[in-house]
Amino acid sequence: MSRPAAEQAQVIVVGAGPGGSTAAWHLARQGLSVALVEKSEFPREKVCGDGLTPRAVRQLVRMGIDTSAPGWMRNRGLRFVSRGRILELDWPESSAFPAYGLTRTREDFDQLLARHAEAAGARLHTRTKVTAPLLDRAGRVVGVSTTGPEGRERDFTAPLVVAADGVAGRLAVSMGIERLKKRPVGTAVRRYFRSQARHLDPYLESWLDLRREDGRILPGYSWIFPLGDGRVNVGLGVLNDSRTGSMQTRRLLETWLARTPAAWGLREDGNADGPLRGAALPMGFNRLPHYRDGLLLIGDAGGMVNPCNGEGITYAMESAELAADVAGQALARPAGPARERALEHYPAQMAHRLGRYYRLGRGFSALMARPAFTSLVTQNAVRSPAAMRFMVRLLSNLTDRPGTDAMDHLVNALIRVTPSPADHAGRFAGAPSLRRSRSRVPG
Repeated sequence: MSRPAAEQAQVIVVGAGPGGSTAAWHLARQGLSVALVEKSEFPREKVCGDGLTPRAVRQLVRMGIDTSAPGWMRNRGLRFVSRGRILELDWPESSAFPAYGLTRTREDFDQLLARHAEAAGARLHTRTKVTAPLLDRAGRVVGVSTTGPEGRERDFTAPLVVAADGVAGRLAVSMGIERLKKRPVGTAVRRYFRSQARHLDPYLESWLDLRREDGRILPGYSWIFPLGDGRVNVGLGVLNDSRTGSMQTRRLLETWLARTPAAWGLREDGNADGPLRGAALPMGFNRLPHYRDGLLLIGDAGGMVNPCNGEGITYAMESAELAADVAGQALARPAGPARERALEHYPAQMAHRLGRYYRLGRGFSALMARPAFTSLVTQNAVRSPAAMRFMVRLLSNLTDRPGTDAMDHLVNALIRVTPSPADHAGRFAGAPSLRRSRSRVPG
């Protein structure tokens, strides 16, 4: 069978998760020709807590998504549980963010966004796995090779490729952009349970005193997120660090669930709805640079999970919007130095927007890896509503800029005095570009 002619586009987006579909939507809205390539078929499951903070809701509203439509479950705020104490806090009032969060399963959330991008004009190709980047003689990415349904091979060509291919970052790795091993990585597991007692809860619940069987407090939290359809998303996330000792996440989840009231129904026998699933959380810009030789990294592919709270969807969507804006400006210029200068604006802007905040978050993660500090936080955090309001704004990145009250000003000042990371633009991070016409994607 002859290889079909390459499909041409102005931008290829690899991966139709929240980041990839958001990028494709913004690009298509600019009138650009976009190919959105996804290895799976929709609907498909994805490991996630299914919770969206007001910062993520803002992105949905910007895209014209009706968050009052069926399928969305609104929440008022957060409920914290620690050492037998309970504290409920509504989401902070803000001029920049709505005063509500959302939950929706990734099984249909991702499909909704992908179809939204398709309706805007992006060409969606499902069941199409990227096997290699296509490189020109100078080592610049000029497309991707794929294997589609029934093993059919096809090339897609474009002057720019957006990698939204998740935590493994296969396209980035193939270009010599490796993970920075000193940056934090977490592990999350989740499972669905049928729970009439909890599925309509107006708060997202987080237990801060996550413990091993021996009682040792760990750097992380467990959650119960209501879905409104008779189910809850139950899971936990922990920071991977040698100081915390070995962790078996399934056992941790079982230990925690045994602490919840039996009336909630969070037990494997009879109420579990589907298997336990887990995934890695690439945090704090743990893959750099975010642009190299025609390849832009967004979301998990660029290690963009918030190191303060493990939130990934928000930053996938925000980086996607920025990448689309930069791509539109760059492609309006002729190929060559002028276009490259425009594309270098992307990592510079990512550094400007989140570099200091993520460096602060990495410092917080390092402190949480110290058992004494973790024990102190879980023992005292819920005792003070004012302190927890401050922590919610800081850890969820929900301040107005410029600030509108004293708490905003304090959080913004703390971020401002954090030294800017010198390596974010990434001009010297990672290996030099590959000099081949085609490179296999590992794995």
